[in-house]
Amino acid sequence: MSTIKYSPRLADKYKNEVVPALMKKFSYKTVMQAPKLEKICINRGVNGAVNDKKLIDVTIGELEQITGQKAVATTSKKDISNFKLRKGMPIGARVTLRGEKMYEFLDRLVSVALPRVRDFKGISDKAFDGRGNYTLGVTEQIIFPEIDIDKVNKITGMDITFVTTAGTNEEAFELLKELGMPFKGAKKELN
Repeated sequence: MSTIKYSPRLADKYKNEVVPALMKKFSYKTVMQAPKLEKICINRGVNGAVNDKKLIDVTIGELEQITGQKAVATTSKKDISNFKLRKGMPIGARVTLRGEKMYEFLDRLVSVALPRVRDFKGISDKAFDGRGNYTLGVTEQIIFPEIDIDKVNKITGMDITFVTTAGTNEEAFELLKELGMPFKGAKKELN
């Protein structure tokens, strides 16, 4: 009896198309020099979590629906009296995706979720951090088809960070562009 090994579509695309394209563009000597996507971190702050503890549970549930992986609550690091915030209080939720789930999430984000954004003209290419990582802000969680819009009582956004092994912004940009990220226009030069 043989078992069929599942491999995400984007993981195969990375091996067969993206690596050769990056090697040609940046003239790497070996395949191991080509940058790769290490992880995707999704972070979501919850406005009003200090007063209503159920909001954290709803947020964690929505993140779990979107990613297919367990989410954890993030807590405050210090006391802020103006916000009635105490150290250790839950104020958000986060998920870190790696491996197959990371490629599956990226595939769904690029092919299904981002095209559902109102007046979508591509994502900004200015959110690189100088070390090869890219952060994308999503303003509404309802762009993901896993979220039932009738059960949403509050529309909130989230930050999605793509962590790569690229050493420069230009290498990270080319990697994400080859993986299908819909950047606005053609890129001339990254600082």
